[in-house]
Amino acid sequence: MKRYIPVLSIAGSDSSGGAGIQADIKTISAIGCYAMTAITSITAQNTTGVSAIQGIDPDIVAAQIDMIWADIKPLAVKTGMLYSRDIVNVVADRLTGLDVRNLVIDPVIMSTSGSLLIDRDAIDDLRKRLFPIATLITPNRLEAIELTGETDYQRQVDAFRAMGCRNILLKGGDDKRTDVKEDLLALEGEEELITLRADAVNTKNTHGTGCTLSSAIASYMALGFDVEEAVTRGKIYITHAINAGARVSVGHGHGPVNHLFAPRHMKFIINKSPRT
Repeated sequence: MKRYIPVLSIAGSDSSGGAGIQADIKTISAIGCYAMTAITSITAQNTTGVSAIQGIDPDIVAAQIDMIWADIKPLAVKTGMLYSRDIVNVVADRLTGLDVRNLVIDPVIMSTSGSLLIDRDAIDDLRKRLFPIATLITPNRLEAIELTGETDYQRQVDAFRAMGCRNILLKGGDDKRTDVKEDLLALEGEEELITLRADAVNTKNTHGTGCTLSSAIASYMALGFDVEEAVTRGKIYITHAINAGARVSVGHGHGPVNHLFAPRHMKFIINKSPRT
């Protein structure tokens, strides 16, 4: 019997479809994996900003995770917007007690338009409870500063490692450079940072890029790639997605990327080996 490659996203819903759970489902599916979700919050938002957020009852968040694990155990998990301290802790409780093979933590704090997407009292628990069990964390430049209090990349990496992080991807997509975008990858046990470069794309359509990248990385991990290769492939995927949606008008603000620029057929497992 064949089995799809299941990937779970634990994140918030974006009513405009460009970020959050909606972006995760599109990304995971486009790469050929089976997307599952545990929704942490509902947002009222569009491409210009967020007007309201309502957190889901933490018991319901826990129940979603429990039901998924009881029936369709994911091969990778990513977390996005967790919104509140109670939700951070219930997610940490569940993931700590489960056999999570590949866990990507996207520490969502700010939206592209600058809206705060998490209670400030939840940030410390994010550091203490989720970072130590993550396979990879993927903060952007502003999130790294907020989480570590440092502006120097190496000091940020050192601070994250002191929190128990194994692998760290420092995203530079929000840098003002117009020629190239650089991300820095710190691998467990390695002192030298790996620089990942891609040509910059001249577009305002960058809504949901962080969600999309972390989902892509989790999907490639589920397919059996190691951290460095999964990050490299994720970087290629998001660069193509941005470029494919660069000249499409969706909304009046930061539009979405084109998640479905080259969708793959659903992959499946036979005798524990991924096949197309």
